[in-house]
Amino acid sequence: MSDHPLAKYLSLLIAASISMLLLMQGCASKPVYHGKTGKRRGTQKAYTIAGKTYYPLPSAQGFRQTGYASWYGPGFHGKKTANGERYNMHAMTAAHRILPMNTWVRVRNLDNGRETVVRINDRGPFVKNRIIDLSYSAAKKLGIVGPGTAKVEIVALGQSRKVGDRSSGLKNIPNLTTGDFYVQVGAFKSRYNAYTLRDKLSLLYKKVRVRKYESDRGTFYRVQVFAAHNYQAARRVRARFERNGFSQAFVVRW
Repeated sequence: MSDHPLAKYLSLLIAASISMLLLMQGCASKPVYHGKTGKRRGTQKAYTIAGKTYYPLPSAQGFRQTGYASWYGPGFHGKKTANGERYNMHAMTAAHRILPMNTWVRVRNLDNGRETVVRINDRGPFVKNRIIDLSYSAAKKLGIVGPGTAKVEIVALGQSRKVGDRSSGLKNIPNLTTGDFYVQVGAFKSRYNAYTLRDKLSLLYKKVRVRKYESDRGTFYRVQVFAAHNYQAARRVRARFERNGFSQAFVVRW
């Protein structure tokens, strides 16, 4: 996007128009990667906590996230997790809001460089700005027990088919450095609203598309803007959208 005054004016005009569209039509720009889902059951169903609805990903492929980690310990030891297991504070497990159960993720503490691998078997944390809740043992390995939280990077390594099946879960880390990266800025039930947004964004971006998406909640039309051929550049485009009011924007790779 250019810094030309006309571009800035168009950006403000588009942002105002989008606000109206979002009020008229429920926007469902939720993180669903690669556009592939089947009928969801159990822990893959959407769920609502404290008035906010979360949509579990159909696949962990290509998932990478940076944010704050926390941990939970004695007060939850022995209680059931979201997938029915008993929480064991001494096991290498963690809770995540949207990753599929039994996804193995590498967690790296960005403050001290320590790394460990954990398996997702619970949902959470439901605290703003936190992305993963670690078991006591995992937090101890990363040096998080004392401070309570730390900024981390998590990368999905794979998904096992059964509890403890670590060997089938660990795979090569997906390459996020190259490819066709888009920023999804919204998803609408109204085809008209989706194409209206596409037309407005096309004034500023060369490649804007609408992709039809079928789910158990109905048909949605996803509006996606081509960002870059590498992941880091795409993240910068996403940040630009966020600064312009698209708080739910996220990067997808095709």
